[in-house]
Amino acid sequence: MYSRTLVITLFLIAMLPIRITHAASTSTQSWMFDFGCDNSPVAEGYIQVSNTMLYDTTRGYGLDRETSCRDRGTPDPVRRDFTNSSNYNFLLDVPNGDYQVTIIAGDAIASNNTSVMLEGQNVGTISSRSGSFGELTTVTRVMDTQLTMGFGRDGRVNGVIVIAIPYPTGLRLEDRVLIPDPSVTISWNPVEEAINYNIYRAEGNDGFERIGSTTKSSYVDTTVELGLSYRYAVTQVNSRGIESAKSNVLTINMWDESHPAPRAPQGIELDTATRDALEFSWNPVDDAILYYVYRSKNPTGPFERIGAISEAQYRDNLNPTINYYYQVRAVGIGGLSLPSETLKTPITKTPIRRMEKISRAPIAVHTDNGILVSWRLLASDPPNIAFDVYRNGHKINKSPIRDRTNYLDRSGDTEAVYTVKPIVRGHIWGKIESTTVWEKNYLDVPLHKPQGGVTPDGVEYTYSANDASVGDLDGDGDYEIVLKWDPSNSKDNSQAGYTGEVLLDAYELDGSLLWRINLGKNIRAGAHYTQFLVYDFDGDGKAEVVAKTADGTIDGTGRVIGDPNADYRNSEGRILEGPEYLTVFDGLTGRALATTNYDPPRGNVCDWGDCYGNRVDRFLAGVAYLDGQNPSFIMARGYYTRTVLVAYNWRDNKITKLWKFDSATPGYESYAGQGNHQLSVGDVDNDGRDEIIYGSMAIDDDGSPMYSTGLGHGDAMHLGDLDPQRPGLEVFQVHENANSPYGYEMHDAATGEILWGVRTGIDTGRGLAADIDPRYIGYEAWAVKGEWNSPTGGLHTANGDKISDNIPPANFAIWWDGDLTREILDHNWSQEQYVGVGTIGKWDYEHEKMVNLLTAHGTYSNNGTKGNPSLQADIFGDWREEVIWRTEDSSALRIYTTPYPTEYRFVTLMQDPIYRLGIAWQNVGYNQPPHTSFYLGSGMPKPSWKPLSTDEPIKVKLDLYPNRITHTNEKHNTLRALIRFPADIQGDVVAANSIHLLVDGDDLSPKNSRFGKVISKGNAILVPFRMNDLVNAAAEYTGKVEITILGYTQEGKTFWGTALIRVGE
Repeated sequence: MYSRTLVITLFLIAMLPIRITHAASTSTQSWMFDFGCDNSPVAEGYIQVSNTMLYDTTRGYGLDRETSCRDRGTPDPVRRDFTNSSNYNFLLDVPNGDYQVTIIAGDAIASNNTSVMLEGQNVGTISSRSGSFGELTTVTRVMDTQLTMGFGRDGRVNGVIVIAIPYPTGLRLEDRVLIPDPSVTISWNPVEEAINYNIYRAEGNDGFERIGSTTKSSYVDTTVELGLSYRYAVTQVNSRGIESAKSNVLTINMWDESHPAPRAPQGIELDTATRDALEFSWNPVDDAILYYVYRSKNPTGPFERIGAISEAQYRDNLNPTINYYYQVRAVGIGGLSLPSETLKTPITKTPIRRMEKISRAPIAVHTDNGILVSWRLLASDPPNIAFDVYRNGHKINKSPIRDRTNYLDRSGDTEAVYTVKPIVRGHIWGKIESTTVWEKNYLDVPLHKPQGGVTPDGVEYTYSANDASVGDLDGDGDYEIVLKWDPSNSKDNSQAGYTGEVLLDAYELDGSLLWRINLGKNIRAGAHYTQFLVYDFDGDGKAEVVAKTADGTIDGTGRVIGDPNADYRNSEGRILEGPEYLTVFDGLTGRALATTNYDPPRGNVCDWGDCYGNRVDRFLAGVAYLDGQNPSFIMARGYYTRTVLVAYNWRDNKITKLWKFDSATPGYESYAGQGNHQLSVGDVDNDGRDEIIYGSMAIDDDGSPMYSTGLGHGDAMHLGDLDPQRPGLEVFQVHENANSPYGYEMHDAATGEILWGVRTGIDTGRGLAADIDPRYIGYEAWAVKGEWNSPTGGLHTANGDKISDNIPPANFAIWWDGDLTREILDHNWSQEQYVGVGTIGKWDYEHEKMVNLLTAHGTYSNNGTKGNPSLQADIFGDWREEVIWRTEDSSALRIYTTPYPTEYRFVTLMQDPIYRLGIAWQNVGYNQPPHTSFYLGSGMPKPSWKPLSTDEPIKVKLDLYPNRITHTNEKHNTLRALIRFPADIQGDVVAANSIHLLVDGDDLSPKNSRFGKVISKGNAILVPFRMNDLVNAAAEYTGKVEITILGYTQEGKTFWGTALIRVGE
């Protein structure tokens, strides 16, 4: 099945029944069905489908089960009644081919959401308000002589219209020219109702791409190439703009079958591999006119043709952040040779991710057992770093602390000042930091609660503290908080009504208000409207704030953006006209630094899934390192039907657009309707650059589509190394469509391959993944059965084995109590007050019940039954997470930190790439907990090292001795790396074991003192490495290979350099 167009329109009750005007072609078949109750009137020209009419082969249509029905008695015979059920199918026997399908769904007295599947594929949801009707029109292909339509959620269906679409026949070759200017001429039988024809071509086993259009029944293709095989197909487009199925496929070979093909190229080998290019060559082939070069990311393919060249050598200008694989074919008049042997090339570039410079953020917390002091381990710390802890200037640990980053002072003093000193080889290493003691395991951050107001219809509203994010706004290495204030009349997009204005505040942790931004009356309040991002996008050491704005937005300095008097709200309080802006604000002052038009724009409201303004205003946003080195931001619109993502940079005080993905682009139809109420970001294909996981689909770092699972929209998902026993990352996701083959499933984050899943037959609204059971390696994953707070559902291991029907809450997971399993962050919900009180608990896997660890009395959770905290993040201290809830009266944000020691030591989670970006997007849409890029749980291996920088990396000069290695290298057992720093940096500020030699992606460590000695003199350092390590890392290669040295200075600055080394005999 495939979908060519998706159009949703809205009709009021008073409209007349639909009529079909047939095109001139007598071959066009059509069916019109009026769904409803047995005794209801049937519209003229329609066929009745009652709620009890089951399919049989004689009739050739019907339902697969009996449903309910309702008749509202309105004048329109199609729309007055409907069938409805949460999960049923309508079957229609038809000849194989393409069909335009229109489905009408709505209710005269109630709102409606009907999910639709055609031929097993989710094509979207029809949404309508009470008294209105939605219409979904799309094209589907039938391959088994039966059209199957699946309906879910509310499941109301008023009518269905099916129109057959004729396609061209008799596609044939008229002429073929091989040399000197290759071309082919094709023709086909004309279609009477065609306005024009689209010509599609596929090379080899690739998919079809449109190469041209014509109004004639013939076409000349002058872009063919010698030696290749092409497949052609033609479609027709009728006067309604509907494109037909493709014609018969015509294969044309661009070679002379009477001549032999050239032999395969021999002797392919690597010549040079650098950070910017790969060069290789092969032996010339007799009778070769050209050579075609092919590249793949996998040794077994698929291989993509990337170039044609007349010489027996090739240069591929790219950044080799992964291993690439090449094949070469010779081209002659007799066709294409067999491929050469496959050439593997080395990884020669490792992107250095630029992240914020943060302090150790030590904290001291009064607990029942003493004062718990904890601090951060930083990514730039040498592996042998240790710490001493001082109370009021006196050291209190007996020996340097090497295995953890916390210390319990059982004789602690709540009035004391605690100091943490980092130690390397007995000397102070880096900055010394101090802290005072929290009297409780929480800190209140006082807020400046805004005054409420009155909407134009006279409704009063107040404000509550809502979602928050953190960033270093002033460049001091500590986080500040950016908080969104939510008015009490904020709305879900499906609800009509005015809302109060959305406010963004920035606070120091002592409660000092840095600024307040008022987004103005032309930004509606609600979970899906304002998705703000806090991140240092330009690398100046201070975070910016990015948000969608409008005429009347007031920045943190009081300056108004656009027209201060504009008011685009309609009578329902929606904003469906007027300009939309995107603004970057200065994080320290709130000043608007730059404003541009918001892309993706709303355009035609009806293009997004309804016409009343619900789905057009579904926004998402995130931060991504699209080049692997510097952060960009993603602004997105739509996920129920049309889906658009746009990538931006903020550099040199300018907003620049990088790329745009639109599911309305021809060929991208399978990406419509796949988005979630949130997104995730991470390097899922291990190329050093981030991809965007947008629900059931993924978008590559360059804006190109990666995959769509086709399972449609969902309310929750989780990205990380959920199953460490398989390579790569995974996504656990729940799905809304009751007809989906999986209500929840886990899939490969890079390919979309479904690893396991469970069919639920319902809208599965909540799901979570976390390691909560140490008996099983990997994250457990679970989803609710029924209501959001259901204690039953399905609890599974990472590989899908079911553990139990009993489940913990499916809300947030948090690392809290100090062991490697994760705890559950939730709330105690009061339906009567419609608020929740935050909790943290632990899953007792033996008795399958929750054990409470914390109830945050005096606080409320956010977003109704969602029960989100304002923020969960590793804000202070060691790697465990803090959680922020608002106080009951929103007079403060209360930050809780763990009172438990831990024996484990990890780099702060805020320097893990996936986790840090998870904090940036946590406030977006339906909030989800952050996860890490590595498996953090019971039975975990040591996390792998990931390079990063917190300043502009320092370029050093690297010389290698020897600079040539053989694959045996019997003459040398040591490789010495001479690193020369700029004149203002001395070599003794570098710890040798913080230096990494990167060879083909392998991280080689220096020799320890038993095997080699590090020599430091002036601004140079000579570091020994084991030669065998280098030989093993480069064993598959010959030629000149660029290798990288990377390390950190005592101040945490990153340095790097490269050198070429010749590999081979």
